[in-house]
Amino acid sequence: MCTVTYIPNNNGFFLTSNRDEKQVRLKALYPQWVRYASGMILFPKDGNAGGTWMALHENGNAMVLLNGASTNHTYNPPYRKSRGLIFLDIFDHPNPVAAFEQIHLQGIEPFTLVIREKHLLADVKWDGYEKTIAELDPQQPFIWSSATLYADDIIKKRQHWFQQFISNHKVVHTDNILNFHRFAGDGDLANDVLMNRENEYLTVSITSLEQKNNISKLLYVDLLSNETVVQEANHTMPVSVVHESA
Repeated sequence: MCTVTYIPNNNGFFLTSNRDEKQVRLKALYPQWVRYASGMILFPKDGNAGGTWMALHENGNAMVLLNGASTNHTYNPPYRKSRGLIFLDIFDHPNPVAAFEQIHLQGIEPFTLVIREKHLLADVKWDGYEKTIAELDPQQPFIWSSATLYADDIIKKRQHWFQQFISNHKVVHTDNILNFHRFAGDGDLANDVLMNRENEYLTVSITSLEQKNNISKLLYVDLLSNETVVQEANHTMPVSVVHESA
């Protein structure tokens, strides 16, 4: 939930997330389709709270969560609900940006959402006191690093690595994006894109979505078990039921 890249492509985009977590957390469940009120949603499920950090809707919307807003915050539990479950409350809506505007967030730990909704790209934040919504140019590439894990100078360094990657890859595809998410850095294991802080806090998975011409492919790489799972969707056709949401 801590490093996210967005890269536009011809008639589509790539959205990729590195999940940096405490190793003691339970293993996440691999992405599966679940029926919600608004339709079918594909997401990996957190093994502890049951929420998620990245999801694809059958209507083509996509969303990613990062912990924290613009600056690091003081951890102040108890919180009313996990951010991963709030994520699903927001994403279970035809227009997630509108759902974010409407939802009550008092008592929720700060977070950032990157939302790709039809032709809209938005960065929305809850800092524990107020919401902010920034519309971004969907034809430009972006990188986000969680403010809860990375200081400003490290975030700027990571932006530089990403700019170099974009400059060196006029045509991008899933393989070289995954290479960036696995190998970009300068040898500082605590702050490279694939991070490891003494095996206590580390990148546990990479989730990468490619969407083009109403076709989506979600690739999930479990770095702890070295397993890869792929799910595909045609957004012009109905998705069959796998599980019902609670």
